[in-house]
Amino acid sequence: MKIKTKVIAKVIAKTKEDSVKATMLKTLGVSAIATVAVFAGAPAAAEKWDMPMAYSDSNFHTQNGKAFAEAVNVATGGKLEIVVHGGGSLFKGNEIKRAVQTGQAPAGERLLSAHQNESAIFGVDSIPFLATSFEASDKLWQAARPTIEKTLAEQNLVLLYAVPWPPQGLYFNKEVNSTADSKGVKFRAYNAATARVAELMGMLPVQIEAAELVQALATGVAEAFVSSGSTGYDRKVWEHLSHFYEVNAWLPRNYVFVNQQAWDALDADTQNIVKGIAMLAERAGTTKSQQLSGWYLTQLAANGMKVQPAGDQLLGELEAIGATMSGEWIEAAGDEGKAIVDAYKAM
Repeated sequence: MKIKTKVIAKVIAKTKEDSVKATMLKTLGVSAIATVAVFAGAPAAAEKWDMPMAYSDSNFHTQNGKAFAEAVNVATGGKLEIVVHGGGSLFKGNEIKRAVQTGQAPAGERLLSAHQNESAIFGVDSIPFLATSFEASDKLWQAARPTIEKTLAEQNLVLLYAVPWPPQGLYFNKEVNSTADSKGVKFRAYNAATARVAELMGMLPVQIEAAELVQALATGVAEAFVSSGSTGYDRKVWEHLSHFYEVNAWLPRNYVFVNQQAWDALDADTQNIVKGIAMLAERAGTTKSQQLSGWYLTQLAANGMKVQPAGDQLLGELEAIGATMSGEWIEAAGDEGKAIVDAYKAM
């Protein structure tokens, strides 16, 4: 039977006050549902998936995940229920991927580049100054996605969708005009790329999860970091830091993935519904990231931070670091990595 129009309309009305949910559910119009949500016969026994996510419920990635889950619940007529657990409440960020691989959780979300230590391919979105805009990020993702999917399949995982963060900038508690000004600073790292940036800038990298960032800043364990305006706003870092430098270093992605056995347990119609809604979730999440990108920076400034582009000397030094790291990444990723970068540059 086809999903009824009035059901979709009811869900859209119910969630219209939530901008992320509204974006996705309005995108999930009757024509889209007719394409991805047609199934026949009596409903099968309901499946329930817990989906741990590392970021707080207020973060746009988690809101987008909840909208995705709700759309799946509705579009499958209750055959598949996805329950989102935000803020690392079910599994901590660095535990999520392993939990899904081993079937402790059927689905989950994690920062893609957090797994670069497993395979250089996972760090493709964090090569400094390779893709510095949303348009460029989308092209790089198109070039990289088939290889990412293949790599995940080898790890017992199925990729559903990925959404970029806004461009990454540098947070400090002082004015920084060159890398000489940053030497010796304790720098919060969240993946291999950020740790390498810290080393090349003469800073001391300290691995810290997002949920632990505020405490690290308050206690002096970390004194600076690179991230988007979203992280600064969500964590109210103006209480500890004074400067944000816009450098648009890269746009890292969070990705949602499923345990292979949990995926195989779904019938083909349900899989097609989930795939279709995942495509819409990627689009809706990316749109929201773009919409919020500038707004986050205005909020940092409104709360007392000095928000400005990096000066010419600092930017030039960072671009040289980016060139070094790009070469290192291609060497580590081998022919597959080079093929991705070549395909991206040819677009």
